[in-house]
Amino acid sequence: MTLDEVKSLIAERGINFFLCSYVEMSGAPKAKLIPATHIDDMADGSAGFAGFAAGDMGQSPHDPDMLCHPDFNSTLVLPWRKDIAWVSGNIHVNDVPWHYGPRTILQQQLAKAEQAGYLMNVGTEAEFMLLQQDENGGYAPWDALDTLDKPCYDVRALYRNLDVITTLVGYMQDLGWEPYASDHEDATCQFELNWLYADALTTADRHTFFRWMVKTVAEEHGLTATFMPKPFQNLTGNGAHCHVSLWDTANTTNLFLDEDDENGLSQLAYWFTGGVLHHARALTAVTCPIVNSYKRLIRGQPRSGASWAPVYGTYGGSNRTQMIRIPDPGRIENRIVDGATNPYLAYTVLLAAGMDGIANQMDPGVRNDDNLYELDEDELRRRGITFLPTSLPEALDELDKDDVLKEALGREYADYFIEVKREEWNRYHLSVSQWELDNYIGVF
Repeated sequence: MTLDEVKSLIAERGINFFLCSYVEMSGAPKAKLIPATHIDDMADGSAGFAGFAAGDMGQSPHDPDMLCHPDFNSTLVLPWRKDIAWVSGNIHVNDVPWHYGPRTILQQQLAKAEQAGYLMNVGTEAEFMLLQQDENGGYAPWDALDTLDKPCYDVRALYRNLDVITTLVGYMQDLGWEPYASDHEDATCQFELNWLYADALTTADRHTFFRWMVKTVAEEHGLTATFMPKPFQNLTGNGAHCHVSLWDTANTTNLFLDEDDENGLSQLAYWFTGGVLHHARALTAVTCPIVNSYKRLIRGQPRSGASWAPVYGTYGGSNRTQMIRIPDPGRIENRIVDGATNPYLAYTVLLAAGMDGIANQMDPGVRNDDNLYELDEDELRRRGITFLPTSLPEALDELDKDDVLKEALGREYADYFIEVKREEWNRYHLSVSQWELDNYIGVF
């Protein structure tokens, strides 16, 4: 969308303000509110931010301002405030694209893929829970009637939440995202809304906006929405599964599709899958980026009877105990990605891993059809199945020695990411939990 087209949109839709937005390392959106009367200034990068105050953006208090340059192709008119538009942007510092900006990092990796003749399409399944805060400040699923051990697809619980869900679906229809399904998921007060896939940058922009939109609608209903990977020990966690395929640069031919193959996948798709599995342990640091992420990646059973999260680096058909599932011909689903992921960074490393697989013709091995939760560790090792990291420090160690993924993120940014996340682990490790108090005070 050109600046003139944006100005026409302003006149046609009565837009008075823009939220000029970017994300920092965590994926949390930041923004400035810009009057539409200053659209020319915004287009030139007038939205300035003190980077040190705005999250992990590689800046100190003495550094120059970060300026957000809007990408008007990402423009979205807020369905609930139609006089306001949202636009995603790229951070510049001293007139140069900032190499600590997650959106810029993804664009650079997408450009490398385009040079090789590929465009990556992505669909996402962003799971979330609706919670209510009690008088003591704690959080719990809001619906006291949502008590089934296996609540997935329960129509009664879905019906009790129709006001929130249908509002969100309506908004996505208004935005042109083509939502096609919504359901109550496997945990209490957990939901998933699906919309049509798009190119990786568009999906990352929409995923970012979606999380903010869900939180906004929940707040309007007196609730708190969370995408936290594992809010409750006894309930299934929140994933953000990525459905990935490579297309030609015109986005007309699915290069992952081979209708003659038993799985419906081309040789290119198998090599891509091989690359993702080869880099699986390092990928986890980015797709599962917080301490809490590793409480989701377990075999242990929550109340429903299955964690639905991958624990091993394998691929298979429509088998939800895999890291890589083949739900339909022509695409693969990476099930390791969780609700805390920064989609720009996640798509960057997924694409880099897959491209490495293509470049080196990596064989993903034999398709797995077993329930991996039931196989013992000796059998898993006998088959040569990769164990995914069980903690954030373990995943960071893997990322630190993975040259392909560090190169994709930018070595300086990768080292910074690892440093920030290790400090996050240290803060967690030095905190004293309620579990420790309950188990140790009376013993020692």
